[in-house]
Amino acid sequence: MTDLEDLYREIILDHYRSPRNRGELESPPAHRVEGFNPLCGDEIVLTLLAEGGQVTDIKFAGSGCSISQSSASLMSSAVKGKTLEEARRLIRTFKSMMSIHEAALADGDDDDEADDGDDGGEGRNGSGGNGSGGNGSGGGGLADVRKLGELAALQGVVKFPVRIKCATLSWNALTQALDEVDG
Repeated sequence: MTDLEDLYREIILDHYRSPRNRGELESPPAHRVEGFNPLCGDEIVLTLLAEGGQVTDIKFAGSGCSISQSSASLMSSAVKGKTLEEARRLIRTFKSMMSIHEAALADGDDDDEADDGDDGGEGRNGSGGNGSGGNGSGGGGLADVRKLGELAALQGVVKFPVRIKCATLSWNALTQALDEVDG
């Protein structure tokens, strides 16, 4: 497991040192959302452009720890070009992974099929993660981190509960931006 943890650490550091989609889009037409974590001072400004039911562009700015900034970079890369519904499913899956309860269950489950339901391949209904801005439906399914690609690098954050808010800050901002797009 050490090799995998080393790989995850390298992915996080790479996205922190060379963030993808850093900057701001002109607002309007982009939706602009700000997020702040008062526990550690992380700040995120997320600008999102959605056209035709798809995330056509996304940028983030702000400052904070390596977890919050790399999570924003990974998130922006993961949702760019996705439909709004695919982005919402990804949020649910990510936040389910960030849930301490879900992660503890997943650690003990070596079975390839952690959930019998077909979720379209993108996500599972989770508990909404840290409870702030969660978009899960409260279902009991586990997050399948194998479907998250590089986002799985943030899985280790659940070992440090105080850092979960750092990792989910940009995801909460994305949820708010998608709500504004739909509203």
